[in-house]
Amino acid sequence: MLEVSSRRAFLRATALAGGATGLGLLAQAPIVRSPDDLITPDTETAIARGLDFIASAQAADGSFAGERGGGGANAGITALAALALLSGGHHPGKGKYGKIVARAADYIIGRGKANTPAGYLCADARVDGHSAMYQHGFAALFLAELHGTLPDEARRTKVRSMLERGIALTVKAQNDKGGWRYQPQPHDADVSVTVAHLMALRAAKNAGIAIDKAVVDKAVEYIKACQVKSDGGFSYMRDSGGSLFPRSAASIVGLFCAGIYEGTEIERGLKYLMNYLPRGQRSGFGDIRGEHYYYGHYYAALAMWTAGGNYWSQWFPAIRADLLQRRDTGSVWSDQFGPVYATAMACIILQLPNNYLPIMQK
Repeated sequence: MLEVSSRRAFLRATALAGGATGLGLLAQAPIVRSPDDLITPDTETAIARGLDFIASAQAADGSFAGERGGGGANAGITALAALALLSGGHHPGKGKYGKIVARAADYIIGRGKANTPAGYLCADARVDGHSAMYQHGFAALFLAELHGTLPDEARRTKVRSMLERGIALTVKAQNDKGGWRYQPQPHDADVSVTVAHLMALRAAKNAGIAIDKAVVDKAVEYIKACQVKSDGGFSYMRDSGGSLFPRSAASIVGLFCAGIYEGTEIERGLKYLMNYLPRGQRSGFGDIRGEHYYYGHYYAALAMWTAGGNYWSQWFPAIRADLLQRRDTGSVWSDQFGPVYATAMACIILQLPNNYLPIMQK
């Protein structure tokens, strides 16, 4: 493990230099304080232990597992675990965990080759449940984020080829209302899965893959149609139910991914999210039991980082304190989806000031 001081010096120098090709999560977003100010010594220690734990949990085939559905390999959790490592500057050929990231990529590419249709980035093409297209969306996002970090042309070509197949499947699975749902068919949609795929589309575009503007425009229309008039939050489906924090945070990120950084929808959505500024209350968000705590705050942190200014300067210290409080025995995080998932989400959030991943560059 790098000493805290040397690792910070490395991060600071890399951020100032602009990072590796394609790196810099939200590189154009306003940064109100340096990584040294935001990643405190306690935060640095928590991140280091979290990344150590993630690396130790990788299976021999390069996958990571979740607890729901028997705890088997999960391409989405594999992608999130690898994204957490990428967020710390670890990628193939660079960093303590570069080989872990490479093995995760090989696993996801292997699943895309083995599955039918080809390019379906899921642990098993026979998955029948809520996770299949989440897995595909997060896996495609990871391949797109990884693409720009690879100095080896042969490996970069391999990643790009599978990413192109995965994105083609995503485009075909969009339904007529503009969204995506649990399975890779255009039959239904919800705002949560839709945002996962919008993020993948934006990351793929950043990696140089052509994305039909009509696909993005339809997805934006769907998300906007889910905004609740009474409070500015977002419902799970069009004309279905009220707003909740997790999916509202995701919806704002989805709009940002589509290049919509201002307007009534953004203003009202951010105002809604600020009602859930973390205050160290382990009971959840106030209006739900908190079972999607890490999911919600993953998206909320990305939203506030992109919004910048007072949104970010208020939000990050609050979520940082909340996450440090929530660590379980062994200094990792956990929830019903398992410790790898929760720890990966927490580490991605805490490492946002590193400015490494190109998720939503303006």
